[in-house]
Amino acid sequence: MTQLLRAAGLCNNSRLLPPNGESSRWSILGDPTEAALKVVACKAGIELEAEETLLPRWREFPFDSRRKRMSTVHTQAGPRSGMIAFTKGAPREVLDLCGRIQLNGNESCLDANGRAEIMSANDDYARNGLRVLAVAYKVIPSVPPVSLEAETVESDLIFLGLVAMMDPPRPEVAAAVEKCHNAGIRVVMITGDYGLTAESIARKIGILHSARPRIVTGIELDTMDEGALKESLNDEVLFARVAPEHKMRIVSTLQDMGHVVAVTGDGVNDAPALKKADIGVAMGIMGTDVAKEAADMILTDDNFASIVSAVEEGRAVYANIRKFTTYIFTSNTPEAVPFILFALSGARIPLALNVMHVLSIDLGTDIVPALALGAEPPEPGLMDRLPRDLNEHVITRSLLVRAYFWLGIPQSLATIAAFYFMYWTNGYWGQWLDVPSSGPLYLSATAMAFAAVVTTQIGNLFAQRSERVSTFRISPFNNPMLWVGISTELALAFLITYVPLFQNFVGTNSFPLINWFFLFALAPLLLVIDELRKWLVRRRS
Repeated sequence: MTQLLRAAGLCNNSRLLPPNGESSRWSILGDPTEAALKVVACKAGIELEAEETLLPRWREFPFDSRRKRMSTVHTQAGPRSGMIAFTKGAPREVLDLCGRIQLNGNESCLDANGRAEIMSANDDYARNGLRVLAVAYKVIPSVPPVSLEAETVESDLIFLGLVAMMDPPRPEVAAAVEKCHNAGIRVVMITGDYGLTAESIARKIGILHSARPRIVTGIELDTMDEGALKESLNDEVLFARVAPEHKMRIVSTLQDMGHVVAVTGDGVNDAPALKKADIGVAMGIMGTDVAKEAADMILTDDNFASIVSAVEEGRAVYANIRKFTTYIFTSNTPEAVPFILFALSGARIPLALNVMHVLSIDLGTDIVPALALGAEPPEPGLMDRLPRDLNEHVITRSLLVRAYFWLGIPQSLATIAAFYFMYWTNGYWGQWLDVPSSGPLYLSATAMAFAAVVTTQIGNLFAQRSERVSTFRISPFNNPMLWVGISTELALAFLITYVPLFQNFVGTNSFPLINWFFLFALAPLLLVIDELRKWLVRRRS
């Protein structure tokens, strides 16, 4: 055991930093896996600094994704002068290089039964989600260091043992993966880890569900054609023991299949896949500079759940743009209908809204409420929808139908009703044609029509807070900007209706305050109508 931990601690590039003025806790510098090996060696009472002095490193063969191992060569003095090499890496790859095994300080030949026993132990560890490394060593005759090559050092090794460590996923990852599945986002694990370890972790976080998922290794990928790879990607699959070019190929194949691909990574080996992906996401804490340069986005907390939160935020932004647009478009219909009625009636129906009224709505009363919709939090169920079609525009046919017809026509009827309400309450009951088209009464009627658009837009504002979910399921107080918007548009409506300066500028006249009861009675109209539409949509889906 001591020899195993000593070798793992020396074949290592991490550093343990003791508490200092900046931190009251121990910290690490370098790879967390290597640091864990040093920690366990220190806990076992091994003085690694003293060992490094006795066995100074002479040369290193860094970890390589193809070799799947790392080796260091050290000089040793004393009666056993010469060199000693330590190797750590993937169990199967290291074991294939070993001809002997050291047990209780004694060396013996490593036969087939011994190899099978080691791999059985490795598989048991892996099934429990443990990351396993094999450690071996070799005594090298004193030769010039320039003649040493990896093939020479990493041959006829003496097997020391396996080191298993737990690298549990963060607690929030499982919930984030479930959100992805509900949102129609597929999560594929591509890892350099051993297949059984990767499968165990993938099951824990919910990436895999089937009893016998397909696990494709890098060696298998080398022999698969594009058709076979595409077929495997259509099923539940996990890729293990892969090299950088394999990641690149998987990303390219997914893109050829029409998918939008986001890739996460932290190492230099991940850079090609990060660059090739539609969205490359590098780790900000553990990620290398090369990975960060190749990525489109950097996670400052190295948390997969943050990616899902970003997807949700992106969907919310897109949905808010649609809400903003629908809200603005809805009021275009009651702005246009008076001009249509005026033209079709040969001017016998007076113009309920003039150009200044329309500008006052579009550039005045609608602005702040529309901005409030842009600040809406994600609506419930947003992450339960499938991704939208890449070719779908923000302004769709369904948006236009909802704005101009489903909501716009009732709002137009309410506006015309408010316009004539002023005439009917002043002795023109039942008359539609040949009512006054100028003078104080006409100006008051136009003010009523203008105010009707404003009040019905209040109901529209709440209706636009969601596209499918009932507005009554959303708290009316989780977006304070809504109330600022409502206050602003009502204040502007009062100024335009009752302040002479604004009356002269826009072309309105005051009307009795009691008429506001009629106007506010119209406010829920669009909300109720849209609730009916949402109910039909939910029922159909």
